[in-house]
Amino acid sequence: MHWSRAILHVDMDAFYVNVHLLDHPADGGRPLAVGGRPDERGVVTSASYEARALGVRSAMPMAQALRLAPGMLVVPPDWSRIRECSRAVMAVLEQYGPLEQMSVDEAYIDLSGAADPPALAAEARDRVPAETKMPASVGLATSKLVAKVASDFNKPRGLTVVLPGEEAAFLAPQSVRAIWGIGPRTAERLAALGIATCGQLAAADADRLRAAFGREADNLLRRARGEDDRPVTPDRGPAKSISQEWTFNRDVGDAAVLRDYLEKMSAEVAEQLQKNNLIAHTVRVKFRWSDFTTFTRQRSLEVGTDDAATILRVAELLWRENWPQGRPMRLLGVGATGLVEGEGRQLGLFG
Repeated sequence: MHWSRAILHVDMDAFYVNVHLLDHPADGGRPLAVGGRPDERGVVTSASYEARALGVRSAMPMAQALRLAPGMLVVPPDWSRIRECSRAVMAVLEQYGPLEQMSVDEAYIDLSGAADPPALAAEARDRVPAETKMPASVGLATSKLVAKVASDFNKPRGLTVVLPGEEAAFLAPQSVRAIWGIGPRTAERLAALGIATCGQLAAADADRLRAAFGREADNLLRRARGEDDRPVTPDRGPAKSISQEWTFNRDVGDAAVLRDYLEKMSAEVAEQLQKNNLIAHTVRVKFRWSDFTTFTRQRSLEVGTDDAATILRVAELLWRENWPQGRPMRLLGVGATGLVEGEGRQLGLFG
């Protein structure tokens, strides 16, 4: 089989949970959630597969999760340990080819040109837990889009290879929600047209789709067929900005849930700043309402920072200033700009 292009997507299985289990192995094999305290309106950041079998999901209020799984162990995220383990995972993966890290527990690797990409995919899936003690699932395909769907196809410890030419057939039976960029609102609009699966979308009448989605219709058709030419983009030189954003499966209007996501994204932005020896002079927050209205707000810092707590403090201030209490959000993001190298760490002041 000739692979003109081979993209591997690696997604760690229940990463936050497994980071906790590294230091607390006795907690394994039971329902466990990483997240905030139920008496403080905390939410689930990650859940063990034992907890997921009982209906517990990420972003769920912790109090609700405990009603589904009475007696479930709840622990707070250890951000320092999470970043340390993430670095160990990425150190293994970057040995396979150009690596684009998407978050603390997810990355793409370009295996194009390798003699046997499926063999490398299998090796990487086995080597990551062998060297880091944390399981991973991998997907191999000719595009980022299909590789990401494949890595989620057979979790945990999954290995899914989509051969060249089989992209559309692999996607066909799956929900349109499996496709990157299709959230709940778009899925609802597609459902109104009688389209629920990728196969139905790929076979849809283009003119009918254009009447409903305008210019976005052609992109939807291409993605449903698995066509995606986005390259793997490894870090090259100082970044101009670093950001994380989250598109919610369902629009979220709960302040505690949104605040927890701000904390998680601020920690990931800080981890990337520290990894690249960068400090930021501006923090920004991205907002998207349920009607797709999108905007950003930012604040400059008097002293540059790579500190998660400082980034969160500024991000939370921006969010609270611009979020009408209870208004549902489709997407929330945190970013850092005004990046410079080697100035040393922040003093905790911002303007």
